[in-house]
Amino acid sequence: AGCCKGHADSAMESVQTFGRKKTAVAVSYCKKGRGLIKINGCPIELVEPEVLRYKVFEPILLLGRDRFANVDIRIRVKGGGYTAQIYAIRQAIAKSVVAYYQKFVDEAAKREIRDILVSYDRSLLVADPRRCESKKFGGPGARARRQKSYR
Repeated sequence: AGCCKGHADSAMESVQTFGRKKTAVAVSYCKKGRGLIKINGCPIELVEPEVLRYKVFEPILLLGRDRFANVDIRIRVKGGGYTAQIYAIRQAIAKSVVAYYQKFVDEAAKREIRDILVSYDRSLLVADPRRCESKKFGGPGARARRQKSYR
């Protein structure tokens, strides 16, 4: 299945990709630039919560700043909670860089980047399919039931 819908305007080299985690969706727009990375209009250094800030920086730290020096990435994220949004953002960043390198640089560089990311953490490029299971009748949750007692 096609993971990234990359459409390029005739003037600009750009790709659009997305990252998902639970119900959070981050859409990233990666184009030729000078190394800006913005999330909902704010710089990546100001991502909240700050305990998870390193999670967002992981793709950048793994690949090195030089690979991000000639691209601008703008990310819109909505849905989910704090943590799910962070994971969606890091996946969107990783996927957009891979897609950009595949489309506008070369296949060898893209494969090298992909291997680095996958060897570190597969969820950087592959979405986690787990979703919340719905509640059923006869109990307080999806699986939980009243404990059975015989006396």
